[in-house]
Amino acid sequence: MAAYLDYQSSKPVDPRVIDAMVPYLTTSFGNPSSLHTTGEEAREALEESRETIAGFINADAKDIIFTSGATEANNLALIGFALRNKDKGNHIVTTETEHISIHNIAKYLAKAGFTVTKIPVDEFGKVSVDDLAGSITDETILVSVGYASNEIGTVQAIAEIGETCREKEIAFHSDAVAAGGLLPMDVERDNLSLVSLSSNDIYGPKGLGVLYRKKGVKLIPQVIGGGQEFGLRSGTENIAGIVGMAEAVRIMRQEMAGEVERFKSIRDQLIENILGKIPRSYLNGHPTERLPNNAHFRFDGVEGESLLLTLNARGVMGSTGSACSSKTLEPSHTLLSLGLTHEQAHGSLELTCGRFNKQGDVDTVLEVLPGILERLRKLSPLYDGD
Repeated sequence: MAAYLDYQSSKPVDPRVIDAMVPYLTTSFGNPSSLHTTGEEAREALEESRETIAGFINADAKDIIFTSGATEANNLALIGFALRNKDKGNHIVTTETEHISIHNIAKYLAKAGFTVTKIPVDEFGKVSVDDLAGSITDETILVSVGYASNEIGTVQAIAEIGETCREKEIAFHSDAVAAGGLLPMDVERDNLSLVSLSSNDIYGPKGLGVLYRKKGVKLIPQVIGGGQEFGLRSGTENIAGIVGMAEAVRIMRQEMAGEVERFKSIRDQLIENILGKIPRSYLNGHPTERLPNNAHFRFDGVEGESLLLTLNARGVMGSTGSACSSKTLEPSHTLLSLGLTHEQAHGSLELTCGRFNKQGDVDTVLEVLPGILERLRKLSPLYDGD
């Protein structure tokens, strides 16, 4: 049986979630805007799900907007806010380690006339709250900082950044996808104005996301149509998917504490054994302030694509910061922002565990990885053998 350790990339849908969705794909299939019994069933399911998901982050249900995924939520948050509030300023602050969707939205906004400042991070991927505060000007209207890195797992000081934004009366957005179901979230505690979340990242169905929009925060819709989702995201709501995400949230709230402790055990076993037994191996990301399921390494003298393909042939599925995983000719922008060279960034391996991993998966990695690295290094002109 293959050891799947790429949970940050994609998670399976929990069977209990599928069971909750089935009625809304078969008998209760109505359009929530319809004025009949089947439509009313769908409408009730929609609003009950909104309440459940809102409770997950200590929000009001009226502030939950359903989208097709976190990327769309990020677009609505950043572009929708920037265009709606451009009369108040044209400056947006973000960081060097944001998800690629945030980076590309920032490029779009820069072309549209906005000024974007990307705050650098330290060697662990942490952004300095003081540096961020110092970048804020009279023209700043929005700060966007990811709750945690989807790649290296470093967790940011979200509450401190939120307090800084509150004091300066600036809207604060966080792409919280990577932290969903792994860290407790509270939009009031963290002074968040906008939060993006993904259904699949908490074992719900793909193709569904959420944008939390704090009351009073004004956005321009990016999807125009019939005015669903409070006029901010038109299109008939995906009721089966929404019910599935709500069920995933319900399960997560019951099981998260126990899961997180189990994930930490798997993560720490991987880190301790790989760093302790494999020469010239290093941990990427913060040593302690990291996601409980994330172990991200780099290995001298090894190319990430070769490592990933060889691991896959031996039954281990992970991810890498090399070009093949990012669909570009460049290594991971996150790894480069840590100060790594291109060669170092290309020799990275990300292992992320999840709900259905067993101890045997850890054992498989620790059994096959040392031999694979030794063989690849013997073939590599980049490895000097020391």
